[in-house]
Amino acid sequence: MFATAFLDLPPLEEAAGTVVLPGSKSISNRVLLLAALSEGTTRIHDLLDSDDTRVMLDALRALGCSVVHSGAVLEVSGLGGVRFAHHHPTGTETDGIRRVAAASGREVSEANPTAGAKRLFLGNAGTAMRPLTAALALLGGDFEVSGVARMHERPIGDLVDALRQLGCRIDYLGSAGYPPLRIHPAQSLNLDAPIPVRGDVSSQFLTALLMALPLVATKDIVIEVVGELISKPYIEITLNMLQRFGIAVRRDGWERFTIPAGSRYQSPGEIHVEADASSASYFVALGAIAGVDAPVRIEGVGASSIQGDIRFVDAARQMGAAIASGPNWIEVRRGAWPLKGIELDCNHIPDAAMTLAVMALYADRPTTLRNIASWRVKETDRLTAMAQELRKLGATVEEGADFLKVTPPGDSNWFPATIRTYDDHRMAMCFSLAAFNPAGAHVRILDPTCVGKTFPDYFETLFSVTWTDPPHIPVICVDGPTASGKGTLASEVARRLGYHYLDSGALYRIAGLAATRAGLELDVAHEHTIARMAETLPIVFTDGRVILAGEDVTDAIRTETAGMNASKVSALPAVRTALVALQQGFRKLPGLVADGRDMGTVIFPDAPLKVYLTASAAQRADRRHKQLISKGISATLADLRADLEARDARDSGRAVAPLKPAEDALLLDNSGQTVEESVAQVLGWWEEKQPFVSG
Repeated sequence: MFATAFLDLPPLEEAAGTVVLPGSKSISNRVLLLAALSEGTTRIHDLLDSDDTRVMLDALRALGCSVVHSGAVLEVSGLGGVRFAHHHPTGTETDGIRRVAAASGREVSEANPTAGAKRLFLGNAGTAMRPLTAALALLGGDFEVSGVARMHERPIGDLVDALRQLGCRIDYLGSAGYPPLRIHPAQSLNLDAPIPVRGDVSSQFLTALLMALPLVATKDIVIEVVGELISKPYIEITLNMLQRFGIAVRRDGWERFTIPAGSRYQSPGEIHVEADASSASYFVALGAIAGVDAPVRIEGVGASSIQGDIRFVDAARQMGAAIASGPNWIEVRRGAWPLKGIELDCNHIPDAAMTLAVMALYADRPTTLRNIASWRVKETDRLTAMAQELRKLGATVEEGADFLKVTPPGDSNWFPATIRTYDDHRMAMCFSLAAFNPAGAHVRILDPTCVGKTFPDYFETLFSVTWTDPPHIPVICVDGPTASGKGTLASEVARRLGYHYLDSGALYRIAGLAATRAGLELDVAHEHTIARMAETLPIVFTDGRVILAGEDVTDAIRTETAGMNASKVSALPAVRTALVALQQGFRKLPGLVADGRDMGTVIFPDAPLKVYLTASAAQRADRRHKQLISKGISATLADLRADLEARDARDSGRAVAPLKPAEDALLLDNSGQTVEESVAQVLGWWEEKQPFVSG
């Protein structure tokens, strides 16, 4: 996952290929909680690994659940509905989990009144906060549940009101109606009267009650929905999951739900998590916008999905996408172009509807999305956020209490834009699609790491099925003499920008290593064989390490022998030609930082930023001396300086690609600079070349 403050997206052109989606967040967190509440062990396949599921897992471990990773499968041993210790004010234990745990041979955590409340931090995960609040209020014990600042702005009052009517004891620790909460053991529960809960703010309130009430269903328990129930497809998911865990809820339309007396959670043993239909929406839209010559194929979710957001496919068809699908796959390519503006009630696809708002930028007329008031109580106020960011790109946007009308900017009226994401994963993923705009306007996504909430590898996945003309892919070249600090500077700049990194000097060492391991002599007789091998060397530079065909060869290529072998292969013209092509192949989305001696002059002469890094021979000798001493290698400063000066002379005098600055290179003498100062200088130069205004 990208760990950068921002991610710059160059103009993108087409898309094709296959993506395999991560598991559904909505299903994953439901399955985790139901497995924790059940009797027996549940083996969960294809669980989403994201911020939201991690906070749920942390909470379940804190409650005493056994959570074991077994390869790609997660095994959760449930608590079986056991009650946490209830305490009278005197501290007398009246209903203890200890007795149940001892009888079952399991060791389960309990809330200790002398230690205060057990604290559970739930980040910005509504799918953890709402259901856990309901379950803990009914299970007993003393808990404090909190999250990030935005979670403390997301309403939970209607759920708390419903729980209080049952006899649950819940206090607000901040603003009334919002987390954080303090949950106390209930003295008694009133389950006789129907339980009212509002349905027009968040379907998660109803989901929370449906998942928690089977824990206390000594008699039929009725829930009545007050107002129109929004996001009905998410309730369908909840009912489906409850059925899988042995709870058969009876319902009368969308107004009345009955938990049967005697309901008890039972593990299904094995369960598979469907891929996320909301995440599929970005790639459905991608195919509709950029699947020109071949489709974008999405695997892991399809026509048989139990998720309501799969109906996004119907909306995309209305806008002109050409779509085929099967039980577990979807293929999408461009159909009508430009896309068709539509007017749609989006109550059934509240999360995926955000993707339609960005698709609307590519339409032939305005698009109006209605019945989306729930956007205001999500990870951010999505109605206002979407309107503000769409306008930056050139759209005309009308924002209402529960609707958004987007008038596209037209092919030539797009603006370069810095997109704020408001710590909202869907904002980042939606607006990445704006990089396909016909004006070639650049798009900067702030805080791209927020996609970790549901789809940590989103951008890597996007780039894997996206194509653009190579000159659109930015390259920063860092050239300079030996021991000038090129590698340290370039790798850190790449990390800050989220770009790929190329250590060109290592390639000859790697080529020599690969050839000798293949039993080849490093001479003219084997020149073309070595060259063919060099063309396709599977090399990855990551976290300061060099990986060749999955093997870490960082240390193997730094030996004296590896250095001599590098000199031998570099003298072979066919190998040099092959390695030029290999180096140019590192130019991949979203960008590249390359260091060497001829990056800006020979390999990437069209690079928009070329830096020639140098330092005095004395300074470089001193750095190299300290480096060698730290490794226990003896050396003298005088010898090192003489060696560096001799290498500088050889490199500058080479007949092929002599060491010299490119004509348009910016000179950086780092003799008196720290690494951080040099990095800041290069990033400053890079920023000066960008088209963005402040976001």
